Amino acid sequence: MSQAPLDPTLSPAHSLQGLDDGALLDRLGGVRGALLEAIGQRIVGQRDVVDAMLIALFARGHCLFVGVPGLAKTLLVNTTAEALGLRFGRVQFTPDLMPADITGTEVLEEDRGSGRRSLRFMPGPIFTNLLLADEINRTPPKTQAALLQAMAEGAVTAAGQTRPLDAPFLVMATQNPIEQEGTYPLPEAQLDRFMFSVNVGYPSEAEEVAIVERTTAGEEVAVHPVLSKADLIALQGLVRRLPASPDLVAAAVRLVRATRPGPGAHPLVQRFVQWGAGPRASQYLVLGAKARAALHGAEIARMEDLRAVAPLVLGHRVLLNFQAEAEGQSPASLIETLLGSLR
Repeated sequence: MSQAPLDPTLSPAHSLQGLDDGALLDRLGGVRGALLEAIGQRIVGQRDVVDAMLIALFARGHCLFVGVPGLAKTLLVNTTAEALGLRFGRVQFTPDLMPADITGTEVLEEDRGSGRRSLRFMPGPIFTNLLLADEINRTPPKTQAALLQAMAEGAVTAAGQTRPLDAPFLVMATQNPIEQEGTYPLPEAQLDRFMFSVNVGYPSEAEEVAIVERTTAGEEVAVHPVLSKADLIALQGLVRRLPASPDLVAAAVRLVRATRPGPGAHPLVQRFVQWGAGPRASQYLVLGAKARAALHGAEIARMEDLRAVAPLVLGHRVLLNFQAEAEGQSPASLIETLLGSLR
């Protein structure tokens, strides 16, 4: 069933190009509402997950979704790509996947007329805008690392050449937390490239009823773009340009440094933490707070924005020791304790 764009003032035909930062900020709240409505045509519930994804998206950050199969993680990413008019690529990570299967490879071609042979580069699925790395922990670290340069630099070195990726380029990865047989834990360096790690939980009973009713009715919902690629890039640039108060930056740095064991550290950190978060966490805390504030129409991020994104930024960057595991301590509870002492 085809539907008209949700809000014609936000469709790709009505460009945001040329607007000043004040006008862009005024429009961003409407963009958020239109995206939530578009995604909600297919995704039931999961509001916190969708909000986290949109914050990462407008902050130009990669996102890792952790949850059991069947919670619509793949559908969420695919629907978001459609709502933004972005090219979507998907890689199913398996133990036999090779780096070239992601980045691309050279093939030998022969001209039938002249008989001359030459090598031609065949781009891999990474040459897209929104890449879904499905079950990323099911492939060896060598193949996982094929994403690192792309995530960090927006470029890929393959067949001896560095090739830029079309902006925007974002990786949305999924990971199954319960079935660990045949999996390969993500290297810390790669985990650190993900701005957020988002836990995807089960739906409520009412949401699950709605999911079953919607998915067994035999009716497909078409999602139309509510934003163009160029306008998304403009709004991502706006988030970067928005100011952050010195107090907010200082609080972000204090929180990140508080996760590291050492002299003067919190007793729980000293007892349970093997490694704390690095400086990239401070950067993502500030960027995430700015993006969250902007999506709600505020020019200046506040402490409540910082507190809201802190578990998403720090949860996968705090490495606990064996004693913490033995005593049932989790990164989430530790971060909550540190947030309670943040001023």
